[in-house]
Amino acid sequence: MELKPERLAAQLAAEPLRPAYLVAGPEALLVLEAADAIRVRARDTGFGEREVFDADGRDFDWNALDATFRAPSLFSAQRLIELRLPTGKPGKDGAAVIADYCANPPGDVVLLVTAGDWGRQHGGKWSEAIAKIGHLVLAPQIRPHELEGWLEARLRQRGVRADRGAVQRLAERVQGNLLAAAQEVDKLALLAEGGTLDAARMDALVADAARYDVFRLVDAALNGQPALAARMLAGLRAEGGVVPALMGMVAMELNRVAALARVQARGGNLAAEFKAQRVWDSKQAVYRRALSRHPAPRWDRFVAMAGGVDRIAKGRVRVGEEPADAWLALERLLVAVAEPRAAGLVA
Repeated sequence: MELKPERLAAQLAAEPLRPAYLVAGPEALLVLEAADAIRVRARDTGFGEREVFDADGRDFDWNALDATFRAPSLFSAQRLIELRLPTGKPGKDGAAVIADYCANPPGDVVLLVTAGDWGRQHGGKWSEAIAKIGHLVLAPQIRPHELEGWLEARLRQRGVRADRGAVQRLAERVQGNLLAAAQEVDKLALLAEGGTLDAARMDALVADAARYDVFRLVDAALNGQPALAARMLAGLRAEGGVVPALMGMVAMELNRVAALARVQARGGNLAAEFKAQRVWDSKQAVYRRALSRHPAPRWDRFVAMAGGVDRIAKGRVRVGEEPADAWLALERLLVAVAEPRAAGLVA
């Protein structure tokens, strides 16, 4: 049976623990909270022993996990066995072990599988076997247009009332960082002191928790979010960042997209190039959106401009040759990457 994370607590309270659970998705906070709910329920119902297996490489011993399922408990009559599966893909051997467990689960064992990503390519007979005897809890990424609703529900759960303006301001502050959002909501539950929060009161209570880092900066540009990229760049500058420290990641990502664009332009195998560029399945949509905005020659131009920004930052050009302000030059480049109509900024 498939459940949304917000339905899990009610389901756990309404029935005995199932023999198996699979909690998966890209939202780490939601996966963590769902897994914690299962752990708490197991502990409260007499599962006194917990064993954890990390299947994070090809050399993982699936036979050891299989043996553990069948071995008697040393300290408790009931055991919670956790399998951490970062890739969401157990491989042939792992899938067989999990399916065998589900075909005849021991009465004293609950299996909890957690995975950091999930999509159509991850499922198989092993996950179907878990869903048949237990629950599949999927934690999909909270999209930008869904964040306000998620925040509003979270505030309500914590007993905090906030008007629409306050919720919008909180969403702007956390910029999709659910862990930061959860921390802020917990803080608001202590500080709100009753009443309904408005935007001004929210500003006074909430720190700016946006994650200003180069990884999200580049993602904002590739995702076509020029205003967000500019804001994040300003945040990095305010936090004392320096342009040369950012340019390695910026140049690497632009080179990657340029290589993908050249393959796409000549009608080559884009899937193979994604693999060659080591782009994870979960990140391919970001690159595809970027590729749809600019032709291949323009991506090569962006790469060249990144080199120019780096030279400006290191003082290797004369004033008048290119913009002397490296921050301004980098902002123009990122905005042009995000918005085709701004491509003239780096022409």
